[in-house]
Amino acid sequence: MRYVPILLVLAACHGPAPPEAPLLPVASANALYRVQVGDELAVRLFFTPELNEDVTVRPDGRITTQLAVSVQAAGRTPEDIAATLRTVYGAELKAPRLTVGIKTYAPVRVYVAGEVAAPGELTTEGPPPTLLAAIARAGGVRVTGDTDRVLIVRRAGANAPQIFSTRYADALSGRDASADVPLQPFDIVVVPRTDIAEVYVWVNQHFQQFVPVSWGFSYNVTPVVSSTRH
Repeated sequence: MRYVPILLVLAACHGPAPPEAPLLPVASANALYRVQVGDELAVRLFFTPELNEDVTVRPDGRITTQLAVSVQAAGRTPEDIAATLRTVYGAELKAPRLTVGIKTYAPVRVYVAGEVAAPGELTTEGPPPTLLAAIARAGGVRVTGDTDRVLIVRRAGANAPQIFSTRYADALSGRDASADVPLQPFDIVVVPRTDIAEVYVWVNQHFQQFVPVSWGFSYNVTPVVSSTRH
């Protein structure tokens, strides 16, 4: 994971709101999944089982089969890959009936940082977790976390980071299920501090260490006894 300058995230927290994290198209779970580097694919042909094979997606994102020298696989659905292989195999076979499935998933890594109980790397198999699932696996948002400003930092072209806003509070409350956006591999979920928590940290670092501060109020009422001489 490349280092993301913290100033970039802080600027997104306090500057203009970044664009909202995009949703994936509504479809079946299999259609939603995009093949990743390290996935093992099962290539199956109905009428020529001798060509059946299991292939692993290489670090360059491509696969090689008995009849296909190099086919892009990473970032595509199994159905897309199968369609390409049918075209390639069609040069050797007549109307090949071919399917591609996921035999084993490569580990998917996402990261949760900031005001959560257990920040760090989350590893899962299969599709990446959603926003709610990732934060739940990180132990949930701490009382100092700002649920209205949760961000997603995502790789873009040439590994330049993109920053997206989220509606985590809407997803958590159930007001809008679509707010529970799916993450992508290597996404970084950032939960910033609330403004009140930032003030407390500043006071603790710059003032409270020298002068004790009480954040509450207490009253010591002593009755006044008046005496009148006669």
